[in-house]
Amino acid sequence: MYPAELVKPMREDLTKVGFEELTTAEAVNTALSKAGTTLVVINSVCGCAAANARPGATMSLQNDKRPDNITTVFAGVDKDAVNAARDHMVPFPPSSPCMALFKDGELVHMLERHHIEGRPADLIAENLKDAYNVHC
Repeated sequence: MYPAELVKPMREDLTKVGFEELTTAEAVNTALSKAGTTLVVINSVCGCAAANARPGATMSLQNDKRPDNITTVFAGVDKDAVNAARDHMVPFPPSSPCMALFKDGELVHMLERHHIEGRPADLIAENLKDAYNVHC
């Protein structure tokens, strides 16, 4: 588990733009039981999260269509919340960072770590925007 002071600025990269931080399994399950669309970002301390994932997720919100709910859980910190989120992402293997779009509780789009690592934030944002345009 990472110290709170280490991950605080990494959490704030998303929460300051409106992402709801989910820290328990119950909070994840409640968020994913809502009608409409929900983006879940599994945040992490790795370099690709800082350089690509978090900026890409933020940039993706600059779109006419966007998810009804934007949420985040933090790998290596909120273990129960991350495990609950990953349970909803089956059949995809656990990875962090990653991003999943749900519609009415069903997984409709997934960006795994290998889709994020080494790709620029604007490309990640475009991938998410395309998913929003179809599902939101």
